[in-house]
Amino acid sequence: MRRDSKYPKLQMAGGMIVSTFAFSLCFLLSYLLTGFLYRYTGRPSTPFTYIINGILGLYLFAGGIKIIVDTHGKNHKHRRPNQMMEEMLEAMKKIAQGDFSVVMSVEEHNPFSELAESVNKMAQELGTMENLRQDFIANVSHEIQSPLTSISGFAGLLRNNSITDQERLHYIDIIEAESKRLSKLSDNLLKLSSLDANATPLSFTKFRLDKQIRNALLMLEPQWAEKSLDISLDLENITVSGDSNLMTQIWINLLHNAIKFTTIGGNIAITLTSDEDNVLCLITDSGIGITDEDKLHIFERFYKVDKARDRELGGSGLGLSLVKKIVDLHQGTIIVESEIGVGTTFRITLPR
Repeated sequence: MRRDSKYPKLQMAGGMIVSTFAFSLCFLLSYLLTGFLYRYTGRPSTPFTYIINGILGLYLFAGGIKIIVDTHGKNHKHRRPNQMMEEMLEAMKKIAQGDFSVVMSVEEHNPFSELAESVNKMAQELGTMENLRQDFIANVSHEIQSPLTSISGFAGLLRNNSITDQERLHYIDIIEAESKRLSKLSDNLLKLSSLDANATPLSFTKFRLDKQIRNALLMLEPQWAEKSLDISLDLENITVSGDSNLMTQIWINLLHNAIKFTTIGGNIAITLTSDEDNVLCLITDSGIGITDEDKLHIFERFYKVDKARDRELGGSGLGLSLVKKIVDLHQGTIIVESEIGVGTTFRITLPR
């Protein structure tokens, strides 16, 4: 009796091991096959590479299982494996057609339960990616449409010969500002896309980080001088290794935000210190501050703390996303600390 009771468990364990091995083998074959095809078609972006590899791997696995089941189906007393494979193939067809609402039933002690769970998980993750893609397209379209509408509208007003010279100059200033905003949006999108796809490898060199921060502050002098901001610097002489061009974007974006959201006559403090392993930079302003809820989303693309105010100041919601991406690529961390009406501090830690 003891032998008979143990045998099904051993059989199930052996089946799971074989299934796992076959599953891995199919994904390896999928990876090699898509790699061969990409030589002739070109490699798509990273998210779609994962999607294609995943779908092809599951197709190979499902097809292999179906062949085995069909071959030995006559000797099997139950039709459940065939039914499961039909459901799985149908689920794969729906996913391939863009229907990510697929949910397969998972039965306890069924040898195909783990595979069914994998299909459900893949459908869920692909659905999440599709929602992010649609949100991204909607946000880009919205951000592009706004300045284009302004440019078109004010360009049309310039045709009116009855407007004054003062009005004409005002309209020209708006067109110029909106054009710059559109150009900056395009530039940030291209940078983020390039970094996401790893299309531009990092070029590491040694440079003085304190000098880089000073140069970024000098580039923005017209903006902080216009608002009569008090700038205090406490920068340790530090040499680091990193991509100098990319890291410049960190300080320009953070300082630009600090200046933009600090009221006239306010202050901005920048400190730079280090220990044996890490470099710490603090950028603190006396600006309007950020709520706890907004701090959770501050580094998301197109997220804006104050949409009405940010629209007036020309923001696109991409600057902090770009900062976070560059910091991550340098194996660093960035944390925001803020209190409404008191100010905001960005804490950037980078390895030496």
